[in-house]
Amino acid sequence: MSRTSNILQHYVYILFVVSLFFSCKPNEKHNEVSVPHYASNWDSLASYDEAPKWFKEAKFGIYAHWGLLSVPSYANDWYPRNMHIEGTNENRHQVETYGPLSEFGYHDFVPMFKAENFNAKEWADLFEKAGAKFGGIVAIHHDGWSNWDSKINPWNSMDKGPHRDILGELGEAIHSKGMKFVTSFHKARNLQIFKNDSTKWLEDTSYFPYNPNMATSSEDSIISVMYGNIPKEQFYKNWLGELKEVIDGYHPDLIYFDSKLDKIPDAYKRDFAAYYINESLARGQEVVITHKEGELPKSVSLEDFEKGRMNKITEDYWLTDETVSVGSWSYVNNLGLKTADEIVDLLADIVSKNGAMMLNVSPKPSGEIPQDQQEILMTIGEWLKVNGEAIYASSTWDVFGEGPTRQEKSGMFLDKLSYTAQDVRYTRKDNYIYAIVLGWPGNDVEVVLESFSNTNSQVSNISILGYDKEVSFELKPDGLHIQTPNQMIDDKAFVIKIAIDK
Repeated sequence: MSRTSNILQHYVYILFVVSLFFSCKPNEKHNEVSVPHYASNWDSLASYDEAPKWFKEAKFGIYAHWGLLSVPSYANDWYPRNMHIEGTNENRHQVETYGPLSEFGYHDFVPMFKAENFNAKEWADLFEKAGAKFGGIVAIHHDGWSNWDSKINPWNSMDKGPHRDILGELGEAIHSKGMKFVTSFHKARNLQIFKNDSTKWLEDTSYFPYNPNMATSSEDSIISVMYGNIPKEQFYKNWLGELKEVIDGYHPDLIYFDSKLDKIPDAYKRDFAAYYINESLARGQEVVITHKEGELPKSVSLEDFEKGRMNKITEDYWLTDETVSVGSWSYVNNLGLKTADEIVDLLADIVSKNGAMMLNVSPKPSGEIPQDQQEILMTIGEWLKVNGEAIYASSTWDVFGEGPTRQEKSGMFLDKLSYTAQDVRYTRKDNYIYAIVLGWPGNDVEVVLESFSNTNSQVSNISILGYDKEVSFELKPDGLHIQTPNQMIDDKAFVIKIAIDK
């Protein structure tokens, strides 16, 4: 074959390869997965699904108020603020124990925070055994302490105190369990805004009250950061930058915001939401943002009710953050506790109305979760092992419940309600209705589910979760009549599973 023929064949081959490349390229593009990108404005962000499937199904999570604020272990989680208010019990305790505030400030507790017994794997194991589907920790509280390796905030757990990346250790342990990871941000309140007006120093809109005789007024370039005594614009930049550090470094699935987010300009909040959602989606991660009292749009985030909930079924999904403790979110000596029974009742009530619960625990300064709190969590976990099908991945029914105990209003910080065996909460999954009876009515007694007097559904079968024998029932005009077994099923709530035919 001649050299000319070889050259000709060579060019023909090149043309073939080039034509093949261009003919295949459109098909390759067609097979690519398109990831939405949201602009930093609420109209664009409104098209994001603020309640992804995992959150709708999870229903129950656990997190912890733990960090530098745990060290004093006195009064409650607002000790870091109240110790600076002359005349309070906290101030008296602080001065008697540690000396004048001019000599020992809140930042002087930092070397005492050692976290020597913190074990992220043990925390994650406990949360999983308690039935939680998501878990985490306060990333930064009002006190300005960061539980991660921050390059922005000098007051962080890697550079000071325990010299450990707490968020990194716990996030890895939580995600390794297949659970979703939660970080909560309470920093917005930390910004001091009344230092030039002595009549307003004590308003809690600013967490640390300005006092010229205490470290809260320090202009030291490091100390002033902890107490929020810095220019507003620098505070806003730090707020956004620290959120980006956590998003990029730890990939949280849910970011919870405490109150006073209205102190942050709207532009920074929009930039945060766009950054968090876009970066997470690029990793194939669907994330949740929460807010309180309308401080973020509902089209982008879920409303959270601190120690509260809705009093009716809602179309929107929402979150309640509750605590296992009484009187303080963080650990204090002689900490009061709720019972597992109370928490189970709250969980059932919340889920029946389209909400989810995030339960707080209060570890000791050392990082150990006290045994009495662990026992409560384990009891909840045992209940969910038996009755979890009425909670996880459930939806609401025609009514949320029935019974004599009434919740008059929706909102935060509601008065305690004590539920009875006559109070029932309903959930649904496929062709099953779950009646969660919030107490044991007695052996061999008749329970009447009055809500079935108004249903068109036909009941085909009844069973009780955790009980393997037949249950007698009869659907009458006044409701569904059920005979309880001759033995107690649970000293807390128990669940009647009702199969229906439409």
